[in-house]
Amino acid sequence: MEVIIRSHFLHSPPLSILSSFSSLQLSAPRCIMMNTQKQGRSKFLEFPFVSAPHKNLLVDLVTTIEDRFQSNLLPCSLPPHVQHYKNKSDTSQISLQITPGNNDSPIDFVMGSWVHAELPTGGLLDITSLSAYLNTSNDAPNFVFDLIRSSPTMLIFFLDLLPRKDLVLCPDYLKTFYDDTKLDTHRQTLENLSEVQPYLSSSLFYRAMASPTAIFVRISTENDGGDRIDEIIRNYLDPITKQVLGIWLDHCACAKRELGEEERASLGKRDCVIRNKTIEYDLGSSFPRMFGPEAAKEILEAIKEYFFMKT
Repeated sequence: MEVIIRSHFLHSPPLSILSSFSSLQLSAPRCIMMNTQKQGRSKFLEFPFVSAPHKNLLVDLVTTIEDRFQSNLLPCSLPPHVQHYKNKSDTSQISLQITPGNNDSPIDFVMGSWVHAELPTGGLLDITSLSAYLNTSNDAPNFVFDLIRSSPTMLIFFLDLLPRKDLVLCPDYLKTFYDDTKLDTHRQTLENLSEVQPYLSSSLFYRAMASPTAIFVRISTENDGGDRIDEIIRNYLDPITKQVLGIWLDHCACAKRELGEEERASLGKRDCVIRNKTIEYDLGSSFPRMFGPEAAKEILEAIKEYFFMKT
């Protein structure tokens, strides 16, 4: 199963039903929408199928981003079935939150999700993801985090600041965002652990898209019920991820980068290709297996709408 799995959807209530309401009654849908937003966010932040250290890390990441960009992030407006979905056999479910940035924000959108699925082999798969995408007012890298746990003693961890420019053609970009920030030290620290081995994705696309400082590892421990994995999450993955997020917030999301019209157009085109390929190679192949072709199609259409509404 490849990393970077995120998402969710099904139908919204027909707006025609609301057209006959009086002006006094029109406040009801607004209240319902606010309640739906709160319920969707609350469900997402439950992370109900992962361990306490795993959940604590995700909650801290989400709240850190939200606290930093409070007034620049809009509420998630996905309908309830988009924000949380279960398949008919109740063997797979997803919770999804997409929070767009407003017009004054460098954030295009922040997307977080958790996936819980029963495997044909009888095991369980839990995928938690958080990514933050910048718009074309800033060419700095995007933040991507994925933690995939397929057993109590094995997980795959992906953490990166995805470059949005060619690093060979733009050595200053490489120096500013990857060398000067000493991002590679975090990967080196983690790979010193005996339980950690580099993970080589079978997808050439993801290997080409990642930065040279990307952390892409498999962590496997003894059959101890997951105690050692949780210790590694708490003592290593948690501080490393928070440090990388801090670098992204301070040096990328808040970077002042002057871009001309041609640069912004080129950046927008590149962003569009990356998003298309993410859907095609990752979500497009995994979702039909997990949720069936019809539901998968609806889920992917909902994601595409957010992926491309600003490009």
